[in-house]
Amino acid sequence: MQEVELELARPRVPVSTVLASIAGLWACYFALTTVRAEILNLGFEFELLWRRVVVALIGVAVTFAMWLILRLFDLKPLWLKVAAALVIAAPVSVVLAQANRLVFADVEAKVVERLGEQQGVKVRRDESGNLLVDVPAPQPSTTVPASAGVSAGPGQVQLPDTGQTTAPDPNESQLQQITEVALGRYFLMLAWCALYLALVAGEQARTAERREGAFRRAAKAAELRSLRYQVNPHFLFNTLNSLSALVLTGRTQQAETMIQTISTFYRRSLADDPTSDVPLSEEFALQRLYLDIEAVRFPERLVAVYELPEELAEAKVPGMILQPLVENSVKHAVAFSPGRITITLAAREEYGRLVIAVSDDGAGKRSPGAAAPESHGIGIQNVRERLEARFGEHASMVSGPTGSGYSTLIRIPLIDHG
Repeated sequence: MQEVELELARPRVPVSTVLASIAGLWACYFALTTVRAEILNLGFEFELLWRRVVVALIGVAVTFAMWLILRLFDLKPLWLKVAAALVIAAPVSVVLAQANRLVFADVEAKVVERLGEQQGVKVRRDESGNLLVDVPAPQPSTTVPASAGVSAGPGQVQLPDTGQTTAPDPNESQLQQITEVALGRYFLMLAWCALYLALVAGEQARTAERREGAFRRAAKAAELRSLRYQVNPHFLFNTLNSLSALVLTGRTQQAETMIQTISTFYRRSLADDPTSDVPLSEEFALQRLYLDIEAVRFPERLVAVYELPEELAEAKVPGMILQPLVENSVKHAVAFSPGRITITLAAREEYGRLVIAVSDDGAGKRSPGAAAPESHGIGIQNVRERLEARFGEHASMVSGPTGSGYSTLIRIPLIDHG
């Protein structure tokens, strides 16, 4: 139980879901960059393809490492999760940009040179490693000499009128390239972080639903257990009174038989989980024991009839659900009637539902004011509350006098398995 509560208290996105989201992110990156390369006709398909695969795999590993840190904030407030994502994604994006530069470093010059040829310009590198682009000479109408070459690289321009070239530090040029790539990777990482935070929120919502369901089931089990336990003391009180009457009147043999039957009854009734269902045949057998006990008191006045179709023997019902109804028939019909009273327990299927009837033919002899009508009401209410707790609106119970006696009908869903 403590493990379940701990699991409910610490909602986590499954690792498989996290890996799937990371793999999906970098698969999209690989697909989009491949399509872009085809559109731009960069050439060098194989050399670029396997390098994109390497970059994607590095991206998966780095993103997974970022998740290991980000998951530490799963149970923190939302603003702290967002702040953590903004901060953690920054160094991660720099690492990804540097990895991208290193993987593509030896093929970058070839790609740029090919693009230059396609656009009719010459691309070369100077001694500092900067890319220089020699564009065609301008028209004679301009002030630039026809023989002058204009060379432009990242962060530098060669001035045509003086022949002087401004060449910044190569490290500064590389830093600029990494920064540009890192910005793109930063927003890519933020997009995945947003997806992960959404997954966390969804998992927390599902955990809250499971927790609510667990509490609801626990409350229902407690209610069922309480209602079930109300039956046992009440029954014990009545049987002890009956046993006392037998002893006082000297009917020791009958008292001994009653004690043995009571022992069997309680052994069976207390063996089951008070919140579980039992086969209808078992419930009928338990009520047969109870009526056998009462038959010791009323050997000439109590007749029991059981009508249980074989196909309904395994139908499930709450344990001891019929006990208060059968007990009411004994108390209010048999106990106050000078003649024979028949108590009938019958079951049938009706439109896919289980119908159980507990009836007696002693209504004409029953005196409402003579025998604890309050107790009768408590028994009926107990059954009604147990049915409502177990089946909700899918169960119903109707009680009342009939033309030949008194009857209670229970209708519940027909369940023939555990």
